[in-house]
Amino acid sequence: MGFIRRRHDGPIRAAIFDWAGTTVDFGCQAPIASLIEAFAAAGVEVPLAAARLPMGMAKRDHIRALLEMPEVAEAWMRAQGRLPAPADVDDLYERFLPLQVAAAARHAVLIPGTVETMAALQARGIRIGTTTGFPRPVMQVVIPKAVRQGYAPEVIVCAGETRSGRPGPAMALKALIELDVHPVQAAVKVGDTVVDVAEGLNAGMWTIALAVTGNEVGLTEAEWNALPAERQAALRRAAAERLWAAGAHEVVDGISDVPAAVDRIQSRIAAGDVP
Repeated sequence: MGFIRRRHDGPIRAAIFDWAGTTVDFGCQAPIASLIEAFAAAGVEVPLAAARLPMGMAKRDHIRALLEMPEVAEAWMRAQGRLPAPADVDDLYERFLPLQVAAAARHAVLIPGTVETMAALQARGIRIGTTTGFPRPVMQVVIPKAVRQGYAPEVIVCAGETRSGRPGPAMALKALIELDVHPVQAAVKVGDTVVDVAEGLNAGMWTIALAVTGNEVGLTEAEWNALPAERQAALRRAAAERLWAAGAHEVVDGISDVPAAVDRIQSRIAAGDVP
């Protein structure tokens, strides 16, 4: 006997946002600076491009992924005289956490358009939830700063609060459960990394990826604005290609473009499309 597949043909009812690089911290500066500094304290130089590859994972998983990269493992061997061991993940994480708290506090500035986008979505009846690769101690610094700037999502699911993290679906699904929104096809996941896209897809949600304001370009707002238009275009194109290749349903520059992307997804739903 076959099963009945229910297709959602109604409105988007929830949006699950990432934090760093999506709603705060233009260019996703805080996590990367802290990771590189933690490795440097162990005598290991991690190239910036390599450090950004696993971005979006829980930070302990991010550290583990970096240690598994051949170039990082070789640098560890040169610095420590041995290959990385499981205990090194814990040691690096302990070095990293206070650095991350301090960096997150410095960079907890809302990306322009965040407040306006949330208001526009909420005016349509869309509930706002979030997931983050930051653990709760880091978010305890970020959340009150965001609130003072006018951003207070209903739900915040932090790294370590589900048995598995990104790119798995558990965090996004937990956010949806706490919002009491179903089915999953009525939700959209919004983030700035390949891992964010995978999280949304694995949860069965629509996905919107942000190419310019987050990890894929990795520049501060001032650095981005200082670039000539042709350089901006090249960076935007390269970032968008990576996010499209990851399976994103929509790729836009930043948070201000999300309402229009939701409209396009809504049109796809009306035409019978599914995530």
